Amino acid sequence: MKVKIIAVALLVLVLAAGAFVLIDRMENYDESFYTKVDNSRVKELNVRADDEMKYEYSLDCYDENGGKKELRFKTVRVLREGAYLSVQVYFMGVHSWEEVEFEALPERVREKLK
Repeated sequence: MKVKIIAVALLVLVLAAGAFVLIDRMENYDESFYTKVDNSRVKELNVRADDEMKYEYSLDCYDENGGKKELRFKTVRVLREGAYLSVQVYFMGVHSWEEVEFEALPERVREKLK
């Protein structure tokens, strides 16, 4: 009987921990961040010849309110130094990015990226 109670308690604990991790990852679900490319913060990955993503960036990004978060994402090429990016973050991390003009950035982000 004690074994069953312990097993159920462990199962509940594992499920609760899993739910906590899931909720934590959903914090940035479907959000936009903005950044400026800094090629000193890119590293070349050791990948197979047929793997497309050869570079990984780790950049300070800002949400529309100016909140800062470091995001990591992979690319197929080295990006243009000083380019401004809009980075789309979904459930499992960075989903996509696109280059944008400085004027297209939210005002609070422009203040951070001058």
